[in-house]
Amino acid sequence: MSKKILLCVTGGIAAYKIPALVRIIIKAGYELEIIMTREAEKFVSPLVLSTLAGKKIWLESDFFSNEYGHEIAHIKLSRWADLIVIAPCSANMISKIARGCADDLMSSALIASDSPVIIFPAMNENMFNNFFTQENLKLIARNKNYCIIEPSAGDLACGTAGRGRMPEPENIALEIKKAFTQKNLLNKKILVTAGPTHEYLDPVRFISNPSTGKMGIAMARAAWYRGADVKIIAGPSINFDPWGFNAVINIISAQDMLNSVMDNLSWADYIVKAAAVGDYRAEKIEHQKIKREHKENLTLNLIENPDIANEAGKLKRSDQILIGFAAETQNLIENAQNKLTRKNLDYILVNDVAAKDSGFASDTNTVRLIARADKNIQDQIFSGLKEDVASNVWDFIASN
Repeated sequence: MSKKILLCVTGGIAAYKIPALVRIIIKAGYELEIIMTREAEKFVSPLVLSTLAGKKIWLESDFFSNEYGHEIAHIKLSRWADLIVIAPCSANMISKIARGCADDLMSSALIASDSPVIIFPAMNENMFNNFFTQENLKLIARNKNYCIIEPSAGDLACGTAGRGRMPEPENIALEIKKAFTQKNLLNKKILVTAGPTHEYLDPVRFISNPSTGKMGIAMARAAWYRGADVKIIAGPSINFDPWGFNAVINIISAQDMLNSVMDNLSWADYIVKAAAVGDYRAEKIEHQKIKREHKENLTLNLIENPDIANEAGKLKRSDQILIGFAAETQNLIENAQNKLTRKNLDYILVNDVAAKDSGFASDTNTVRLIARADKNIQDQIFSGLKEDVASNVWDFIASN
């Protein structure tokens, strides 16, 4: 059964983003009802939102109106919703919530509801930082049902720059998905490596691989949905939204990645080694571009890079879980089990990168999860979109 979202739109210039948000929510398969304040109608047309949502929009005029008064709309909507999202949330609505005000349809629905509420404040920076606004937010935060998402910093509609921007609709959608996800990794600290490394030969050339980091980012995002604190050590040239992550550490080479993993190893409860780290690097990096001298052959002397998972396996505490990845093209199980033992991993996820819809850059994957022998856990196979594979992996690991 699809989840039900009550979207509350208050008066603010950020309301121009709401049509895009409505599209995303509908596309994701959620059921949606929308309440608008009278001030919100000045920034976005109810007709536009009604057309996108495919249903009536609830307005302040519906609060005990002759047409809808018999439905007691605020009670009906509060009972219906699984989650309430207030975006944008004005300073005025923040004040109403903090004071327990119930003088219109939206504030009355909020008072009547015991569902989780996510607030996205959006306003001028001085209004957000105002003593009374901050005190009101502190008061609201004492209610365990309310989650306040801090506004982003950037250019504001009033012509100034600062903290007060409503997040982009895609990021609001991430917070909605997080709200509906079981928190089986709550407060766990997850360190994830993702993407390739670049091993430079000279200032313009490097050795690398086709990794896009999609599987690593999917593992990081799925952990964040489940309540974890997440740090990502990201290789070059991968594209992802860092929303919600505690830190993104950008690296280039395998040595950079090793240093970053070692710096953060003690912080983590789980270490996920999903990066496609280069096994070799140039023995000597030329300071100038290697010129083409019309020779038939160019000989490169390569030396072995450090094995980061192996180094982490040597140093990990007994209460830390180390999860490795193995991208193979043959003898998948044999090679994975060898790595599992040799590197002191707790779990390894192996996939055939030569298989259709399972290799680098693909949105889908099929992995076999193999656990350390003393865990007595049968191998698991997960297949589908990388986001779904990551979700299933974390649900399985968190329960064992």
